[in-house]
Amino acid sequence: MTQPDPSAREVLLGKTAAGDAVRLLARLGNRHGLVAGATGTGKTVTLMTLAEGFSRLGVPVFLADVKGDVAGLAMAGTGNDKVQARVAELELTDHTPQANPVVLWDLFGRDGHPVRTTISEIGPTLLARMLELNDTQSGVLDIVFKLADDRGLLLLDLADLRALLSLVADERKDVSTSYGLVSAQSIGAIQRALLRLESEGGEQFFGEPALDLADLMRTSTDGRGVIGILAAEQLILRPRLYSSFLLWLLSELFETLPEVGDLDRPKLVFVFDEAHLLFADAPPALQRRVEQVVRLIRSKGVGVYFCSQFPDDVPDEILGQLGNRVQHALRAFTPRDQKAVRTAAETFTPNPGLDVARAIGELRIGEALVSTLQDKGVPMPVERTLMAPPRSRIGTITAAERVQIRASSPVGAKYDTTVDRESAAEMLARKAEATAAAAQAPPARTRDQDDAEPGGFGTAVRDAMFGTSRRQGMVETMAKQAARTVGSQIGRQILRGLLGGITGGRRR
Repeated sequence: MTQPDPSAREVLLGKTAAGDAVRLLARLGNRHGLVAGATGTGKTVTLMTLAEGFSRLGVPVFLADVKGDVAGLAMAGTGNDKVQARVAELELTDHTPQANPVVLWDLFGRDGHPVRTTISEIGPTLLARMLELNDTQSGVLDIVFKLADDRGLLLLDLADLRALLSLVADERKDVSTSYGLVSAQSIGAIQRALLRLESEGGEQFFGEPALDLADLMRTSTDGRGVIGILAAEQLILRPRLYSSFLLWLLSELFETLPEVGDLDRPKLVFVFDEAHLLFADAPPALQRRVEQVVRLIRSKGVGVYFCSQFPDDVPDEILGQLGNRVQHALRAFTPRDQKAVRTAAETFTPNPGLDVARAIGELRIGEALVSTLQDKGVPMPVERTLMAPPRSRIGTITAAERVQIRASSPVGAKYDTTVDRESAAEMLARKAEATAAAAQAPPARTRDQDDAEPGGFGTAVRDAMFGTSRRQGMVETMAKQAARTVGSQIGRQILRGLLGGITGGRRR
């Protein structure tokens, strides 16, 4: 197995027709980049070559596998005829088949280790985008999160969020008074969106153990950067979930990693394939957030590489920050294509000996126009480049090979088992049980109630004083005795005094 070369400080991308090497300098790898081109022109192979090159320099890489063929990075190449012909044409003397250290990830937990985060960590803005909520429904989701914070309720998974929505529905009038108007229709819409997300397997994404970013920035025992591959064949069918997840991950890196300034190589390279999905229908606030993250995250040692069909899929504010460019062929069949060709040609540093707009339409598969940052951050003039092939397999891996890769993963024991600790759903359920139990319990008894109950102390006293149907009481006995002297004034005074004292009367 080839060991990383500590002195290596660049990634070989390919060679020009004159045989000059075209390289990407590792110390400028955090200045971001763009890989663009029509379907079938070689973008995926270029991404694999880029990932392998950074990995050999000891730089971890994270990228999505939207077609299932990027996972071939985990297996050594077979040296097929096309690869051998390209190696010979480029005169690559050290190109040998080699597997890369790979960790497989999957939001749904089927084709890789589960990638999880909590509802609280992802926040209401990105969650609203995942659920495809409108502005009014997004505002209600903001209120739900604020209520959870105010009441100390931990939101970990979808069960917690559903419990909070039920609580808001039950207390809708009070919540509307304190936080803002909440309609039953908006709550119902959010609940239906959660049901759709759950039915499509999205509930796997929310929970614990949450993803530890350090596990995306691992190196292997031989010093190579580990390549994290996100299985996205099914995820890409939900564009907003796909793009929102990657944006969340990028934001978490931005918020968590410390400032490191300029390093001799990036701490992590983050590849955003199908980048147009990130910006499609994105509100202006979200685009500004992406622009801010891309502009500032390079100071934290992270290089971001966008991959899309057309360079104008990426907004100009972000496109201007992408210093390393690889442009594969574009065919100008439509006005949209013609505009894309002009945009691509105008964004490159001119080369007097190359008609860029014309060359973009003439490039063959595996050939590209390349411009990378050189010394002092100056972009080199664009060069027509024959791209180097990867050393790993170009193509998919089998189910058995995927199982083997997962079994040997250093993070499997940490993420493959779900942890369900007490959070909002359990806390609210326990509170509801306590309330129900209190409602069913008999009310607390008073002294008067105890005295009034048959057999109680008060009953015994009354029976003794006033008697029962079987025997006379003290009052009756004394009354009869007093009746004998009722004719006298003294007797009448005794009777009044006795009856008045016993019945609570008073002397006048």
